[in-house]
Amino acid sequence: MALIVQKFGGTSVGSTSHIKNVAKRVSKWVKGDNQIVVVVSAMAGETNRLFNMISDITDSQIDREIDAVAATGEQVTAGLLSLALKQLGIPSQSFTGWQVPIMTDGAYTKARIKNICGENILSSLSDGYVPIVTGFQGMDDAKSTNTLGRGGSDTSAVAIAASLSADECQIYTDVDGVYTTDPRVVSNACLLKTITFEEMLEMASLGSKVLQLRSVEFAGKYHVKLRVLSSLTSPDCPLEEEAKSGTLITYEDDNTMEQAEVSGIAFNKDEAKVTVMGVPDKPGIAFSILDPIAAANIEVDVIVQNIGKDGTTDFSFTVARKDLTKTLDTLRPVAKHIKARDLIGDDDICKVGLVGVGMRSHVGIASKMFKALSDENINIQMISTSEIKITVVIHENSMEAATKILHKAFELDKK
Repeated sequence: MALIVQKFGGTSVGSTSHIKNVAKRVSKWVKGDNQIVVVVSAMAGETNRLFNMISDITDSQIDREIDAVAATGEQVTAGLLSLALKQLGIPSQSFTGWQVPIMTDGAYTKARIKNICGENILSSLSDGYVPIVTGFQGMDDAKSTNTLGRGGSDTSAVAIAASLSADECQIYTDVDGVYTTDPRVVSNACLLKTITFEEMLEMASLGSKVLQLRSVEFAGKYHVKLRVLSSLTSPDCPLEEEAKSGTLITYEDDNTMEQAEVSGIAFNKDEAKVTVMGVPDKPGIAFSILDPIAAANIEVDVIVQNIGKDGTTDFSFTVARKDLTKTLDTLRPVAKHIKARDLIGDDDICKVGLVGVGMRSHVGIASKMFKALSDENINIQMISTSEIKITVVIHENSMEAATKILHKAFELDKK
């Protein structure tokens, strides 16, 4: 008997008819002699509705009561799905984050999971129930509700799978797996049957919306076998067929590195660039700029420092677009203190990146990428590389063109 954690996202549970279909799918797996634990998101649009009501009341972005409100959407879904399963003759129990309990660090609206006690879930399973757990939330030491940030239900599911030593964690979504790039941008993008944790991590960090970045980190750290598959297929599809569908996220083997230069292309428009111009070219300047940013809880990605000239240099980095105003407000006194010439923000950019473990054993990938972009007259503003990723920052108007030309240049349509 396999122990499987199944997570269903907002579009998968977007209406009562969708929830009934999820119940049929879960029932099929239970009748296939599997122990199933389900993690659910709020119904599609519900979290936005809750946050819109919050914004009508307060301008605060971080507050204990915001999490108390935001966490209710998942509770509704869990209760409805449990009722739907009971209608099919499948015993079920719903659990909120505090009933599991999922213990978090107390950082409202973006908490991190500290530990999960799986005793209540295992007890529910042993009593013959299907536990339905609310994703996106947990409880801190003060017994206050914490939410994990957008997409946090993925992380909840992987963390629960890790705590239970589950055989597999299945993420059901509105796409049927991980593609070489977004099929909405490149129509002939191909479904990947397998992808490594490293590649998926890089794809997620570049903006691939299939899985939340933290969930992939969790899966890789705790060796959780992860599968992405579609909830839009018929729940009556044969179990054996569904169990092998989608994309399996797994560990790299010796043959993977020889298969392809590039596995996929990801992009992200939710980016902004900040440049501190004419700062003194001396040790400690990077720390002076980035330390206040870290203290403000702002995540920084691509960082570039130009070669010094006349004793000064320009220092640029990217942040999430929503954090641009906060970043500039944080840096204005810093720029004045270090006698920078200017402080500039630009939110008309995007990131496009190539990802592939095959980069370790193939040469000339960067030059091939840059030539393809040059042939399309696409100007590169910043470049960042890792062992299996090359990222460029370009104007956001060039994002689709860059993605299409790179997909073709690296023959990803032939995978």
